[in-house]
Amino acid sequence: METKSPNSLQESPTPSGTERTSEDGIQLLKVVKEGNIELLQQLLEGGAEVNFQDEWGWSALHNAVQGCREDMVNLLLHYGADPCLKKKNGATPFIIAGIVGNVELLKLFLSKGADVNECDDNGFTAFMEAAVHGKEEALKFLCENGAEVNLSRKTKENQKRLRKGGATALMDAAENGHADILKILLDEMGADVKAHDNMGRNALIYAFRKSDNRNVEDITRLLLHHGADVNVRGEKGKTPLILAVERGHLGLVQMLLEQEHIEIDDTDSEGKTALLLAVELKLKDIAQLLCNKGASTDCGDLVMIARRNYDTCLVKFLLSHGAREGGLSPVEDWKPQSSRWGEALEHLRRIYRPMIGNLKIFIDEEYKITDTSEGGIYLGFYEGQEVAVKRFSEGSMRGQQEVSCLQSSRANSDLVTFYGSESYKDCLYVCLALCEQTLEEHFAMCKGEAVENEEDVFARNVLSSVFKAVDKLHLLCGYTHQDLHPQNILIDSKNAICLADFDESLKWAGEPQEIKRDLQALGWLVLYVVRKGELPFETLKTKSNEEVIQLSPDEETRDLICCLFNPGDNVQGHLNGLLGHPFFWSWENRYRTLRDVGNESDIKKGVVQSKLVQLLRPEESECPRSFAKWTSKHEVENWRTFPVFAREISRSGHVCL
Repeated sequence: METKSPNSLQESPTPSGTERTSEDGIQLLKVVKEGNIELLQQLLEGGAEVNFQDEWGWSALHNAVQGCREDMVNLLLHYGADPCLKKKNGATPFIIAGIVGNVELLKLFLSKGADVNECDDNGFTAFMEAAVHGKEEALKFLCENGAEVNLSRKTKENQKRLRKGGATALMDAAENGHADILKILLDEMGADVKAHDNMGRNALIYAFRKSDNRNVEDITRLLLHHGADVNVRGEKGKTPLILAVERGHLGLVQMLLEQEHIEIDDTDSEGKTALLLAVELKLKDIAQLLCNKGASTDCGDLVMIARRNYDTCLVKFLLSHGAREGGLSPVEDWKPQSSRWGEALEHLRRIYRPMIGNLKIFIDEEYKITDTSEGGIYLGFYEGQEVAVKRFSEGSMRGQQEVSCLQSSRANSDLVTFYGSESYKDCLYVCLALCEQTLEEHFAMCKGEAVENEEDVFARNVLSSVFKAVDKLHLLCGYTHQDLHPQNILIDSKNAICLADFDESLKWAGEPQEIKRDLQALGWLVLYVVRKGELPFETLKTKSNEEVIQLSPDEETRDLICCLFNPGDNVQGHLNGLLGHPFFWSWENRYRTLRDVGNESDIKKGVVQSKLVQLLRPEESECPRSFAKWTSKHEVENWRTFPVFAREISRSGHVCL
């Protein structure tokens, strides 16, 4: 009987193609890391997959670049390695060449089709990586070959929503303590010292991010010399001055206090000033320096803290500079009126903030209501009243328009209440009544809650308030709004409606077209409100008047929109007349109107020439149904087929609603 060899093919299973490729690939990566070029060549000649990648996306080429093995890189490329192959994080061999600072490899990959500004999934380019790792020659080479010096880091959408990304090479160099790189970027390459990342941080904040940054003083000096914003905020609202105090770095504090526009009493998000922190951290020299430079001692119980630290010298010093025993007056028991913004308002009221006239405000994300085209809207307290504060640059035409229009319309209860304004440090702060939500937000929250065949009291009330607001704006204030849309219609804590945002308003000079623009926007708003926001306002603006009218769900709405789109000659007083339109009649009033019309003498006697009788006769009326069918209050929803009839009754004076 024939026996089989232990090494025969029948006894040793042959590896599959996939297993063989994986084994060869792993071996390929291993020999590159070991730097064995002879074995690498053997594997490649034996057919090993040159573009094999491990679980993190590292290929032999990536490893060869990381090891600065130009000979291996050329060999791998000769055998078909992809010069643009990406790791799991999107890094290409070109970007890795920027990390290691190998100019020859950067040059090689550019010749193989690399884009000098290509980035990985976190937005890092080769230029940024050279700045991170202090690779001066690579940085210069990349700049000479078209790298964007001020390119900001681009991130994925989910990261961007968290305000990640936006950093530049200058920030990278500052964070990693590369003063020489920073100097080249600023002096030779024109790096923008005023650039901010997506969280609003500049290079000065980045210089303080690592506690082991030994060059922080040199870097800070360089950045300040080139005009960096000294009052910028970092994590937890901390300014460079506060960060310098936290480091206990007297020289840095001194350097920052010498800056002309330093805000010495600025607070972090916990309401702590640089002086309060210095006292808490037992930094007597820094505390004394801050006081001598004019820091306010009304920022907490400084004396009590110094006593607790058994620092009698500092206690005497603080008392001599106006600090009070017991510190700030205790905040009285207080509850916010706003439910939506209550928590943030309580925090803002509790923390210390230097006053801007009658206004207490903190420009921080925690207190931001929304962004605007200029400076955002923030929570605040004006004369103790919780307010929404609209921020403009000092010379802003929009800001001036807003204040001018609001001042002329203080008596208009349908417009947002204006409390006052303050100016400080090139900014204008316009203080308005704080509301809970916009009309757009309301409909977004109430999707799917509409009930068919029920009276839409909300729509009628909203539009009635808006019509009155715009009517008074035109007639009493002499302004046109010019920016009517759902985000500018506000709902307060008591569900009252008011009109806001007048920074595009115009003083009316008799030009009908300006009022017609407001009427046109009101036409879109009518349909938007009646349809519960299901048709986006921006979509409605793209449609023709005829399309908007056809989208109306009933005759009253259709007729009201027609009246807005075709106002006739008397545009200024047009809205006042429309406030009596049947659209605004309650179902109860509609029923009573029908009942009263039924008692008209012309109808009882059947006077054929009577306009009312003609309207009610089905063979002559434009309306598809007869008045004879209106027999009970339960059929009142059928009134939607009688807008012309209803308006005729209203105009003829037969019925008073």
